[in-house]
Amino acid sequence: MGNLVAIVGRPNVGKSTIFNRLTNTRRAIVNEEAGTTRDRQYGKVEWCGNEFSIIDTGGWVVNSDDIFEDEINKQVSIAIEEADVLLFVVDAITGVTDLDDRVAAILRRTTKPVIVVANKIDSNEWQYTSAQFYSFGLGDPFSISAANGSGTGDLLDAIISKFTKKEEEKIEEEVPRIAVVGRPNAGKSSIINAFIGEDRNIVTDIAGTTRDSIHTRYTKFGFDFYLVDTAGIRKKGKVTEDIEYYSVIRSIRAIEDADVCVLMIDATRGIEGQDMNIFSLIQKNKKGLVVCVNKWDLVEDKSQKAIKAFEEAIRNRFAPFTDFPIIFTSALTKQRIFKVLECAKEVFENRRQQIPTARLNEEILAAIEAYPPPAHKGKYVKIKYITQLKGSYVPTFIFFCNLPQWVKEPYKRYLENQIRQRWNFSGSPINIFMRQK
Repeated sequence: MGNLVAIVGRPNVGKSTIFNRLTNTRRAIVNEEAGTTRDRQYGKVEWCGNEFSIIDTGGWVVNSDDIFEDEINKQVSIAIEEADVLLFVVDAITGVTDLDDRVAAILRRTTKPVIVVANKIDSNEWQYTSAQFYSFGLGDPFSISAANGSGTGDLLDAIISKFTKKEEEKIEEEVPRIAVVGRPNAGKSSIINAFIGEDRNIVTDIAGTTRDSIHTRYTKFGFDFYLVDTAGIRKKGKVTEDIEYYSVIRSIRAIEDADVCVLMIDATRGIEGQDMNIFSLIQKNKKGLVVCVNKWDLVEDKSQKAIKAFEEAIRNRFAPFTDFPIIFTSALTKQRIFKVLECAKEVFENRRQQIPTARLNEEILAAIEAYPPPAHKGKYVKIKYITQLKGSYVPTFIFFCNLPQWVKEPYKRYLENQIRQRWNFSGSPINIFMRQK
């Protein structure tokens, strides 16, 4: 599974710029997706065939105007606990500050690899200023300029050399992996306990090697899947404050490890920013989705009208991706909780279905004929043939046409909707690619 790199350091040293620089190296190659600008704190980086996730811890600070030391200390210690490699960013122009020294003191205590990154070395005359950062006792500083990108290649090489090869867990591929995610107190633990019940001996735990994700095999009531449970749920005592920031980092691991994510929303609080953050993590990783509105037993108005309104509100907030099941549950009264598992299983199966090429062409080419792509500068886009990629992780459809670059996002969405209307891909994202014939 993937590695997680965390960027730490005091404010205004250019953490976000470095984050943007490293993740954009990939964005330039991979299509720019709609909706990726919402959360700037988490991204994926691809370098020399290695892919890893990166988080900018600075982006999560609650009160960024007056950052207190303990705020930074807290961030750094959470990053140390969660990440595989730490990038400690300092400002070469300002030099070493007291705050840098304090961060360095925390980092010296960790066994995880730390890379000192001296930023803002925009020209050669600043080259020698990075020597002062040897004083941290954290090894050679890397001189980079996040603004113009110099030195980032060497830095990426260094990051990748620090990854340890992880022992892959023995997990059967055919068995779906389901993760329950959501903001704190949305009822994740209660629903997991409701699934598993007290007779836990039926269940077998496979401890994730170093990954902190525990895969619990669940084989009751005719179900068979792994519950991906981040061990974070178990360490309640450690982090009491700033649980929000913590929960997002925790979710990253669980989401990356799962096939289908059950996103828990608290019915009494509605959809909050945090839910949106977790939703976009699921989207970015192209995972299946089941939305579970929990604590439904506490809601006064349970009429059909109220349910409809709540569903609509959720789909509006999560648009353009709206084709996913929403279930109203109560972990307390165990109301409809098995429906959640049935849906998750169905979403997993939806993701894996192959549509026969002949039928795909027959149905979708007719829809294209009824509503062809808009002409561009007097030229017409002709889509000749459609095929679904075999065995891809996300259902992926390739449309062969004469002018692929002129088919824009709204039309791709039309094509996606046509596919969804005819076949059940509920809960699963769909990739649509245009290719030259």
